Amino acid sequence: MNVSIICVGKLKEKFWTDACAEYSKRMKGFCGFEITEVDEERIKNDNSPSDIRTVIEKEGKRIMSAVPKGAEIIAMCIEGKQKSSEELAGVFEELALSGHGNIAFIIGGSWGLSDEVKNAARIKLSMSKMTFPHQLARVMLCEQIYRAFQINSGGKYHK
Repeated sequence: MNVSIICVGKLKEKFWTDACAEYSKRMKGFCGFEITEVDEERIKNDNSPSDIRTVIEKEGKRIMSAVPKGAEIIAMCIEGKQKSSEELAGVFEELALSGHGNIAFIIGGSWGLSDEVKNAARIKLSMSKMTFPHQLARVMLCEQIYRAFQINSGGKYHK
């Protein structure tokens, strides 16, 4: 199985990149894993609804062009369903059993995801009702992907 995280923006602090690198290293025994960063679109000063919509649409096009061909898209968005770690592991099993060897998780920019991305996603997930910085959300998603593989393999990581 190949798992991708496609996200808007770059990690700036070393502790975030180190954390993602650690989980990426741990996943080598379970799957092909990569993180693809697409450029964040800058917004004009007035933050008008039309400017925000334009930003979301431009970022959405960048995201969609980065999705591996044939990948099952999982959008991380506020309107998504919250799942436990065990339920996420179950999603991985279901996708693998149904022949989906590529999974692409999408984390949008600060304004969210375009309708194009959300409509392309068969699965929409929310991490929490709380708001997290995108950098932390990326690390949390890496950890949960690793945890899902541990659960499915009967590893001792998940307690």
